[in-house]
Amino acid sequence: MKRFNDSKIMPLLLAFVLALMLSAASANADFTFGEPVNLGPTINSAGGNGAPCLSYDGLEFYFQRGEPSDMFVSRRTTPDSEWGAPVAFGPTVNTPGAYEGGASISADGLSLYFGSSSQGLFVMKRATLNDNWGTPVSLGINGYAASVSADELELYFQDATGGYGEWDVWVTTRASVDDKWGTPVNLGPTINTSYNDNWPGISPDGLVLFFASTRPGGLGSWELYMAKRATKKDPWGPPVNLGPVVNTTAWEVGAKVSWDGSTLYWHSARPGGFSSYDIWQAPIIPIVDFNGDGIIDMKDFSRLAQYWGQSQSSVDIGPMPWGDGTVDLKDLVVFSEYWLTPADPIGHWKLDEKEGWTAHDSAGAHDGFVMSANPLWRPADGRIDGALELDGIDDYVSTPFVLDPSKTNFSMFAWVKGGAAGQVIVSQINLRNWLSAEPGTGALMSNLTVGLVPQPLSSQAVITDGNWHRVGVSRDQASLILYVDGIEVAKKAQSSAPGSTGGLYIGAGKGLEAGSFWSGLIDDVRIYDRAITP
Repeated sequence: MKRFNDSKIMPLLLAFVLALMLSAASANADFTFGEPVNLGPTINSAGGNGAPCLSYDGLEFYFQRGEPSDMFVSRRTTPDSEWGAPVAFGPTVNTPGAYEGGASISADGLSLYFGSSSQGLFVMKRATLNDNWGTPVSLGINGYAASVSADELELYFQDATGGYGEWDVWVTTRASVDDKWGTPVNLGPTINTSYNDNWPGISPDGLVLFFASTRPGGLGSWELYMAKRATKKDPWGPPVNLGPVVNTTAWEVGAKVSWDGSTLYWHSARPGGFSSYDIWQAPIIPIVDFNGDGIIDMKDFSRLAQYWGQSQSSVDIGPMPWGDGTVDLKDLVVFSEYWLTPADPIGHWKLDEKEGWTAHDSAGAHDGFVMSANPLWRPADGRIDGALELDGIDDYVSTPFVLDPSKTNFSMFAWVKGGAAGQVIVSQINLRNWLSAEPGTGALMSNLTVGLVPQPLSSQAVITDGNWHRVGVSRDQASLILYVDGIEVAKKAQSSAPGSTGGLYIGAGKGLEAGSFWSGLIDDVRIYDRAITP
């Protein structure tokens, strides 16, 4: 990452901001998750490990271990050091035959909230960070899996009594840290369903609530969701599934965010662990490539500056990845950390060759082979330099495996000219057609949909009119979206995608069906393992 620390350029950017300042509006930024990483055998031992909780300074890690569980803590000397050997709490916390854990530490590190399956919620305190924890004190609240807000005025937890489902998410509040906690309130039908909804984790800024749910529509039995609110006084918005980078066909619960908003922690039964379930972490990455052109540069900065002082979702990226409701210096600081950093595709076929049967992948090791007796390279006729012309009969490009759309967010874009209704631009072998021209109309469509009888996502944007068009499909945590020439032309709610380990066909259908071969030019095909917005 190239950090923006040029003292000569910063004043120029600030001046540019001031020149483009407009007046006000409200929302939060887009972000994605990086590759999940297991915390390793020091934390994850045999017997099950869960309910992660990181202290504000990043030096203490609380979690529960075993069946039934006991509460443990691991410490380190610096945020970059390895975690030390976990130590179990004594008998004043861990009791025989009960589950103790679901811990949440206050911002000052002097109060630790946790739950006991037999006795409800507790808090214990210490005078300084170097002192031992005192005796646990019952809060008189039935529940488990505590999550306290940074100001220590909200305490979220799960309870199995009197709600909408077997487990619901509740909150208790107080006016000041010297007051007693109030009567618990169910978060209501926006968050809770007739299914299980539990394991809450409030973000450090109090604007995002993470939780687990068994509601339908995901990949596995338990999945992680999040809900946002504009301010701490506003109601929670509709929950959004965190998507296939975090969620798997196994179960995922217990999500909490580091105090700087950079990392998500949770526990999962996914493969690759050291026990029946382990604690994992994944980076939370703000989407800073605002125009989706593959590089963070002055064009992206111009868009940020355009909304200076406003609350614009697409560029509100700081201090947390989801923003704080206002585009200001905090967003500029985050943006500067990514300055001139390319949002690299994982596959990029420029199709600029002049001869031969190889379509080189400039992004990696996914060179394609042109399946044609005489490849028709057009070095002067592409939309970006050269292009490949396909005959609509049996010409196409075959690549090795690049991406499984069920495992991650993704985007694919290509330039096309020509073609006919029913023909395919890009497909995945024996899976689905990623991008194609709809039979009958020639409008852009995608078959990367899910359901008992998956219906394609169709648009009304005709792409077979003989002009160049940049076509694309993208899926974030919540939606599948089609783009033509930088404009969103179709969208549907979709938190998952079909999976495959097959390679790609460029210019033909998934099974090389008759009538699916593209008749025209294809140029600059790119695939990303993240959601790109043109």
